[in-house]
Amino acid sequence: MMDVMIKRPPAGTIPEAPGSYQFKDKHGRVIYVGKASNLRQRLSTYFGSPRNMHARTSQMVQVAESVEWTIVRNEVEALMLEHSLIKQHDPRFNVRLRDDKSYPFLAVTTGEQWPRAQVMRGHKRKGTRYFGPYAHAYAIRDTLDLLLRSFPVRTCTDGKFKEHERLGRPCLLFHIEKCSGPCVGEIDEQAYQQLVTELCQFLDGDTDEIVDRLDADMKSAATSLEFEQAARLRDRLEAVNRAIAKQQMVASKDEDVDVIGIAEDELEASVQIFYVRKGRVVGRKGFVLDKVEDLTPGGLINRILESSYGEESALGVPKQVLVPYEADDREVYEEWLELARGSKVQIRVPQRGDKRALLETVERNAKEQFTRHRMKRASDHNTRSRALTELQEALNLPEAPLRIECYDMAHIQGTNYVASMVVMEDGLPNKREYRRFKVNEVGSEVGGQSDDYAAMAEVVRRRLQAYINERDRPVSERTGPDGEGIEGPKSGARKPGKFAYPPQLLLVDGGKGQVSATYKVVKELGLANEIPVAGLAKRFEEIYVPGRSTPIEVPRGSEALFMLQRIRDEAHRFANSFHRERRSAAMTVSVLDDIPGMGDIRKKKLLKEMGGITKVKRASLDSLKEHSFLPDAVAEAVYAKFHP
Repeated sequence: MMDVMIKRPPAGTIPEAPGSYQFKDKHGRVIYVGKASNLRQRLSTYFGSPRNMHARTSQMVQVAESVEWTIVRNEVEALMLEHSLIKQHDPRFNVRLRDDKSYPFLAVTTGEQWPRAQVMRGHKRKGTRYFGPYAHAYAIRDTLDLLLRSFPVRTCTDGKFKEHERLGRPCLLFHIEKCSGPCVGEIDEQAYQQLVTELCQFLDGDTDEIVDRLDADMKSAATSLEFEQAARLRDRLEAVNRAIAKQQMVASKDEDVDVIGIAEDELEASVQIFYVRKGRVVGRKGFVLDKVEDLTPGGLINRILESSYGEESALGVPKQVLVPYEADDREVYEEWLELARGSKVQIRVPQRGDKRALLETVERNAKEQFTRHRMKRASDHNTRSRALTELQEALNLPEAPLRIECYDMAHIQGTNYVASMVVMEDGLPNKREYRRFKVNEVGSEVGGQSDDYAAMAEVVRRRLQAYINERDRPVSERTGPDGEGIEGPKSGARKPGKFAYPPQLLLVDGGKGQVSATYKVVKELGLANEIPVAGLAKRFEEIYVPGRSTPIEVPRGSEALFMLQRIRDEAHRFANSFHRERRSAAMTVSVLDDIPGMGDIRKKKLLKEMGGITKVKRASLDSLKEHSFLPDAVAEAVYAKFHP
């Protein structure tokens, strides 16, 4: 590892004051922006040896050539300045949005003479009310389709409005009762503004007043024998009730809450935000963060808060923001949000009750979105091809690794040692090729030594030796998964066995130690020139290969690293599931099993009658013989088992 390039500024020049700091590269580009309550104390952490830093921080200071800072009056101003600089410079080592799309809002242009309802994206405009955001524009159109029968405001463009105003006849929307016809004077300005106000009230969640008024007007019209008017009000009321049914009630009617759910791994974080106003979910949005910088869970919460409320929020800042874990510098962020809202704001982690249940719901949405995000990347053919090509270049492989095998271990203090082998072919999992191994030479059923290197060597040796045995046989003699051979559906020829194909990349979950142990086996079997070996270490997502002490640098966010991470995680999951199965089976093993004459039925009956194994151990011989289902010889054997 190379030394730190950036030099410490002269002693005493860094102030002991709050502010924001910026690291720049040799070209003068800002590569990282941070904040601190004490600049001297915070910056001093960057001028040590990179060996003592997180990998991402180490990489940043190696690229940096200078550091600058700006002093402010307090931590809140430092936070605001940091956010402004991040938006301005988009530094490569700061957390950034992977999916930086603009979510659509339902906007009502209240600043115009004849306000219009429409879909809007991008920067927010003065004189416009925003509702949402919505995941898709079609969701807004569905909502409008329901509401326009109750609140028939115009949705046409200004050009269309002026055209029909000039022609003196309304468009089709007027005739199907989805517009009140302001362009041709079918409604006066005061009545139209009342429609707009009611629409905004409804979208804000104030639905009870509107429903009550429509119901009263309908009944009044019916009493006055104005049946056509009563029918129109009835239709409006039904449309309003259908729209209300689509707005999920999740809290009390006086609560304004934003709920943030997170699903993450080492490289990315999926974020879902539900906006609750007047107790109803009025909008939601989701995005993916690229975790470029080294962040604590609380630091990640801070970045999400900055990205959500750094710009003027269309829905405003709520009274409460619910988060899955405590934010770092929570008081600073609460003060910052209070300045934006104009009143007290609370950031908290709900522990129980309805709010906890709501947070868990949002977190489930985040997990599902994260799964879809990763599967979308993995399923795209072009993406997979690019990943395999990048992997070939990064590892200097003779060909693209169309078949990748990954191995992982699972055990608890040497008990029930198991391993997994998962297979990815052409960038996709091939679950038919997955295999599970019981490790024989390391550990035991009841405890033993923990040696992942030896366990990995054993498993890899067994797999590759099976491949060698298959390889050296004629095709007609190769065995199938059951060891007896499998006949093909048409020709009757025997299919290759389960280990007949070699991997084009053998990947292990681990660093230099696991790679060395694996490569030693590969070399012993004479396969070093045929099967490349690599390891992916969890801590820093570093790639190790044999004969190299430092990891291979693969760009963060690259498709190659994502593919390796995915197959590594799958191997970890598969190993853990097998280990849980074996552990569960081991827990059902009883000390009574090896007693002659003690079958399953007698064992279960004895344990039930005595009230558990502890009481069986303490029982006297006479009390054991009292059980009619237990022969005297078996009772004596049970007693002798626990009273030698």
